Amino acid sequence: MAKTPRKWTGARSPSGLKRVRSSARRHEILQPRRSAAKTLVKAALVTASTSANGTDSAEALAQAMSALDRAAKVGAIHKNQAARRKSRLALAMNAASGATGAGLAAKTVSKAQAQKAAKARIAASKADKAKGAQTAAGKARAALHRTTRSESAEAGAAKAVPAPTKAATTKATPARKATPARKAAAKTAATKAAAKPAAKATTAKATAAKAAPKATAAKASAVKPAAKAPAKKAAKS
Repeated sequence: MAKTPRKWTGARSPSGLKRVRSSARRHEILQPRRSAAKTLVKAALVTASTSANGTDSAEALAQAMSALDRAAKVGAIHKNQAARRKSRLALAMNAASGATGAGLAAKTVSKAQAQKAAKARIAASKADKAKGAQTAAGKARAALHRTTRSESAEAGAAKAVPAPTKAATTKATPARKATPARKAAAKTAATKAAAKPAAKATTAKATAAKAAPKATAAKASAVKPAAKAPAKKAAKS
């Protein structure tokens, strides 16, 4: 038997049918945004080429770029495509108007120079923030911070320096000048120091003289028993 050919070539599964419905709904929502962006871009190019007034071309350029941004935001076009189309639109408008200042300013610096300028701006902003507002309160705070920093630095330096010892202090003291009164005091001290050994010698002699009679008496008492012993022996015999 001959079979009739299939006439339906679309989706048959439930998920496929749902995808068809969602695509149609998205197309109804996003297609007007794509069309609006294209229309405004063409209008901007026409305005730049025909109008002599710079404000009309600048306003048309702003509207076209805004439409491209809205289309990229909702997903009608890719964000990179929106950026590319805006760049091409600006270049085309500058070329059509014959002046770079009619719309978007042309790029006049390289990437390295732009990065260098950005770093300089960031450093300047950080310096301004650290400096603080140039008001009376800001100046007072800055002065207070400076004083506290100086005091802390002085305290650290004082802790780092070691305390001088007694020997160092005695060495560091300047020598006194020799005056007549000081010379006389030095002489009397010297005479007293010389008289002390002599007095000690005399006292030693006196003590030795006192001890001499006692020593002789002790010797005599030791000799007497020796003399008596032979007499006793003779009596016994």
